[in-house]
Amino acid sequence: MNYPVIAGTDEAGRGPLAGPVVASAVILTREQRNILIAEGLRDSKKMTEKARDRLFETICRIGVVWRAQAATPYRIDRTNILAASLWCMRRSVEQLPVWPDLTLVDGNRRIPGLMSEQKCIVKGDDKVPAISAASVVAKILRDRVMLELDKIYPEYGFAGHKGYPSAMHREILKKLGPSPVHRLSFRGVVLQNES
Repeated sequence: MNYPVIAGTDEAGRGPLAGPVVASAVILTREQRNILIAEGLRDSKKMTEKARDRLFETICRIGVVWRAQAATPYRIDRTNILAASLWCMRRSVEQLPVWPDLTLVDGNRRIPGLMSEQKCIVKGDDKVPAISAASVVAKILRDRVMLELDKIYPEYGFAGHKGYPSAMHREILKKLGPSPVHRLSFRGVVLQNES
């Protein structure tokens, strides 16, 4: 089956104890895909921060169509991280200026309520260029949010650990308790707060 317009979507930030989860949806032309692959496009988790930054600049420079959506810690606590992630993916696809005929979704969970045909691809962020590009965009945007949150809550060190449950982050939580941007429904936050 031939799909004229294919989007890829992925999220960043399901594991951290603080900050938003961010998803992005990307549509690549064949030429854009070839340029990005030549510049090292792959799963954002397997790239250095510098390589991600360089690739994101290229994504913007060559006019890749992308949209993103974040879910706040409040939404994550109110629903759960999976539901919040899938909501972000759906919203990012829905905001694309071109409606995709097919959406390729990283992982094994279909996006509820998405009106586009969709296909889940496990480890799609390392197999499908449009999903890889979406993973880069989502990671870059989420990291930038965490840098801004670090300016508001410098005592938590968000610029360094980006909200992930590092030993340093757990020690800070034990000492200070959660900030307003911590995910209170996450075990690591609650346990640290109770001890």
